[in-house]
Amino acid sequence: MNWRRLNGQKIELPIKDAVEEAIAREKKNGHRLKVCIGSDSQVRNGVVEFATVIVFLREKKGGFMFISNSREYGKMGLRERMITEVAKSVEVAYALCDLLDKHEVALEVHADINTDPHFQSNTALKEAMGYILGMGFVFKAKPNAFASSSCADKVV
Repeated sequence: MNWRRLNGQKIELPIKDAVEEAIAREKKNGHRLKVCIGSDSQVRNGVVEFATVIVFLREKKGGFMFISNSREYGKMGLRERMITEVAKSVEVAYALCDLLDKHEVALEVHADINTDPHFQSNTALKEAMGYILGMGFVFKAKPNAFASSSCADKVV
């Protein structure tokens, strides 16, 4: 995965090193952090475009994020797309969890799935929740899943 900052600046380091560097810098500046990871997708002309974000929240001091975009070609149903979003988020969370534990940084995985059964994305809620919780991560869905439904949504 290729990563960048919101301003478009490419992150040259491996993502785990870049996250560790960010944590060290923020701790040095006296900030307590929480990390939220989420993904979103859109279908454009038969291409599924994904955005995965790592959101760093500074306690009472705003935050920043790292972004990765990817594309998948071919037809993908809504349920498959939702689970693919979750899989992308879990993959990143899994790669970073030992580092975040070492630095005592809380981690949440956000799913862009509605808890209201009247919405189509709700069809994937139980699977997504089981997947995330089964991996041992804190799970958030809409309306509390801002990393996916707000942050990733803006950069997909």
